[in-house]
Parts: sequence; C-alpha cells; structure tokens
Amino acid sequence: MYKIGMISLGCPKNQVDAERMLAQLDGNDFSIADCYDGVDAVIVNTCGFIDAAKQEAIENILEMAQLKEDGIVGKIIVTGCLAQRYKNEILTEIPEIDAVVGIGANGRIAEITKKVIEGESVYDMPCNEELPLVGERLLTTPEYWSYLKIADGCSNRCTYCAIPLIRGNYRSVAFETLINEATQLAAAGTKELILIAQDTTNYGADLYGKLRLPELLDALCEIEGIEWIRMLYCYPDKITDELLDTMAKQPKVIPYIDLPLQHADDGILKAMNRKGDSAYLRETIGRIRAKLPDAVIRTTFIVGFPGEGEEEFENLAEFVNEIEFDRLGCFEFSPQEGTPAFDMEDDVDPDIKLRRGEIIMQDQLEIVTLKNNERIGKTYKVLVEDYDGYSDSYSGRTYMDAPEIDGTISFTTNNSYEPGDFADVVVIGVNDYDLIGKDIND
Repeated sequence: MYKIGMISLGCPKNQVDAERMLAQLDGNDFSIADCYDGVDAVIVNTCGFIDAAKQEAIENILEMAQLKEDGIVGKIIVTGCLAQRYKNEILTEIPEIDAVVGIGANGRIAEITKKVIEGESVYDMPCNEELPLVGERLLTTPEYWSYLKIADGCSNRCTYCAIPLIRGNYRSVAFETLINEATQLAAAGTKELILIAQDTTNYGADLYGKLRLPELLDALCEIEGIEWIRMLYCYPDKITDELLDTMAKQPKVIPYIDLPLQHADDGILKAMNRKGDSAYLRETIGRIRAKLPDAVIRTTFIVGFPGEGEEEFENLAEFVNEIEFDRLGCFEFSPQEGTPAFDMEDDVDPDIKLRRGEIIMQDQLEIVTLKNNERIGKTYKVLVEDYDGYSDSYSGRTYMDAPEIDGTISFTTNNSYEPGDFADVVVIGVNDYDLIGKDIND
C-alpha cells in the first residue's frame, strides 16, 4: 500500500476539492499519511488567485522538491489552480515535479498517482469544467463543522479576477445532490454547515433558470443534526428580499452575511465591472440591517486598483467608516495575467497601496473595538472548539465568527465541554478582535 501526503492551499472551495481527492485515495491501494516522512508521493493542491497565493504555492512545491532530493518524499504531484493556470510554465520552472494535473483530472487522481509512483511522468489537462462537483469526501475540518460547496466557477467577469480563466463558468450542483450530501455530513457529526461557492447567492440560476438559494436553505433546515447554517461569498446584487426573509424566518440560518464589495467608489466599481454603485451598496446593506437587526456583515476591499487616486480612496475610507462593518479584510491590488485589469495602467505606487490598506484596517480595528465593547454583558451561544489547560479556559465561536477567518471567544467555566458542544457565554471583556467571556451555566 502506498503512503500519500497532501498539502492543500487557498480557499475553502479548494479544500473541498482536496477532500474529494483524499476520499478517492484513502483505502484504494493508498493510505493517507499525517506527515511527509517516507511518503511515496505528495500532492500539492495549489491556489493561484493572487500573487501572494502563487508565492505560497511555489514555496511549498520547492520545499517538497528539497525533501525529494533528500530522499524524504518520493514523487511530487501538483494540482489545483496554479497547475491549471500555469500548466506550461510549471514543469519548466520546477523540473523536480513528477506530475502536473489540471482540476478537471481530479476525478482520476488515484489512477494518476499510481502511475506516477510506478515511474510515469504525467501531464493531464482536461477541460476545467470536468472538475467533479460531487463524490465522497474525507473531511479535513473538525467533524462538527464542514463546508458544502454548492457551485464552482464564476460568470461575473470582474476585471481583476482570474477565477473564470481557472475554473470556468458558474456551475451549480444539483439541488437533490446537495441535500443528500448535507444529510450525510449531518450524520457524520456536522453541526455547523457552511455554504460556499464563488458566488453563493447565484445558486441555481444556471441549472434552473432562477435563484434557488432561499429554497435550498429551507430544505437544509429540515436536516436533523444541523444547528447552524452559514453562507460565505454572497454578492450584493443577488441579496433579494426573498433571501433575507428566509434568513429571518429560519433560526438555523444564522444572520451572518459575507458580502465581498471590493470598493465603494463609483468609478472604480465600474472599472472593476462590479454590478451596482455605492448608492446601491448602501441600499442593500440598509435592507439587510432592516430585515436582520442582528446581522453580522463581513466584507473585503481591494486598495490600489488602477485609477484609484486620493479622491477615490477617500470615498472608500468614508464608506468603511460610515457603514461600520462587523468584519473586514483588505487586500492590495495584484494584477493577474489574462484579466482586463492586467492591461490597465497600474498607476498606484506599491508603498501607497500598503499605506492605504493599513489605513483601512486601522479604521476597522477601531470600529470593531467599539462594537465588541458594546457586546459586554450580552450572552451568546458559543460553539466550543478548544481547551487551554494553561489558562483553564475554553475557546469557541459565536454566530458572528466564521472558522479560520474571524475571531474567537475564550471563556472560563466550571463545566466540562467537548469540541462541538454548545455553551451559553456572557461577554465580560474584549481583546482586539476577540471576546472574553464566562459560562452563565456554572
């Protein structure tokens, strides 16, 4: 039996792809190793979305190449977005690689891996839309929370984004398939189900000719065992009243909306090919907060996009301070080959991009600090995740925090909890983005 190692980088959508590959390998003449020492092959499932992600992927591949030279690992197989996007360059630049596999070949990863271990070099690049959207998964998340990828690809064509080049057009997973998968996840212990796609709110438009996310949420709420349903990657132009009404009526669907806006200046939004202007964004956020008073809104912004002068940046900064987002991430513009924005004159100095990002994040820290202080004295349902013996305290997350993205709450208690349990915790303090609490059921 061959020993296989896996490195999966990038977003949760890529992580689900990795879980499907692991399921094909596990027990099928292969065993999954928890370290790289002595593996017959290591699979690097890469991200290639922005420069920082590409650099991380290359560094991991080079590390495996060194381990291969040292005789610690056997073969190196590279798949994922970087392999898909730079299929011609990657073998030339890193000849230690034994296989470059496009995402469309993920469904044959066991067959490919066996060939590579037996001495064959493999270059397999089928159409990206052959990527399997269904199939068994070997979960890499804790058993009490898991992702449900409801679609792949994207058809929005934002000018800065390479996802359509890498992943192809938007493709929803069949409704019944998702219900079956979610039911299996719940049976395996999932309590928090996190819906993901490149554009989650577009679910169903391609398959059924209409948006079916509200209907999907209603059906998922019927599954026994699932207690929280969270959505990531919701686009503002598809935040319909039907969706908000569904969230309001379904207690399992937590009022957390990940709303990647990218900018708030009308000229920059147009150059990005984003739908709607700043007035529309304000109206959308107003509707969210009117229908979901406890809503936590997370967003991301890009600073330094071509054409972003001081006035455009000021419009963004004023928007951030006006809206007072609960959660916010900020990224410097990174021109990507093959996208329309790559050919735009990148006229913002890197140091200015860095400074602008720091300004946005400093403003956001002040906003979050004020919001967190307002939560002192309030009680929240907490999903317990860890215990720290040194401080004799537990940590976990409220509905306000997505795993591996947002903050946590640490709390003391005289009770005993296991990961995946829920506790009722009153907030007694703040530590930057994180909360400090006490179990009210001592």
